[in-house]
Amino acid sequence: MRTIKAEAEITAEEIIDRYGDMVYRLAVSQVRNRTDADDIFQEVFVRLVRHVQDLQDMEHAKAWLIRVTINCTKKHFGLYRNKNVFPIEETEEIPKKEEDFEQVEKKIDNPVMQAVSKLPPKYRGCVHLFYFEELSVKEIAKMTGQKESTVKSQLHRAREMLKEMLGDIS
Repeated sequence: MRTIKAEAEITAEEIIDRYGDMVYRLAVSQVRNRTDADDIFQEVFVRLVRHVQDLQDMEHAKAWLIRVTINCTKKHFGLYRNKNVFPIEETEEIPKKEEDFEQVEKKIDNPVMQAVSKLPPKYRGCVHLFYFEELSVKEIAKMTGQKESTVKSQLHRAREMLKEMLGDIS
């Protein structure tokens, strides 16, 4: 396996161990279908193996993985649009850890998670990175290649949509 150029060489396996859960959660949050998320997950890490020598350190690898995952989900939706067919969406909780993946098999009861899953992909991805991966607006902008103001606008619009969908759930 190829390695990353850094003081201590880091392998693709170490990157997968460290960021595999994050990539899978992001894919699930975007496509809302575990089967398609599995395909995207695999595609992202096949690309990692091909390009691992270009990555400079673990933070660069994390940013690269987020960008590639988003690109793969966009490609996924493009494939369906070109065929005038849309994927069946599964509404399920996005697990926090790998061991939780097997425990999440039924529909979720949490109205907030259901509302987030109904957001358009660009807002869903932004919300996921901000709230679930706990990235700052600046980090999201850098990793997605967008302006900070765009990320802030997407978060604001997503919050407004969520507010409208949820009404008063207190």
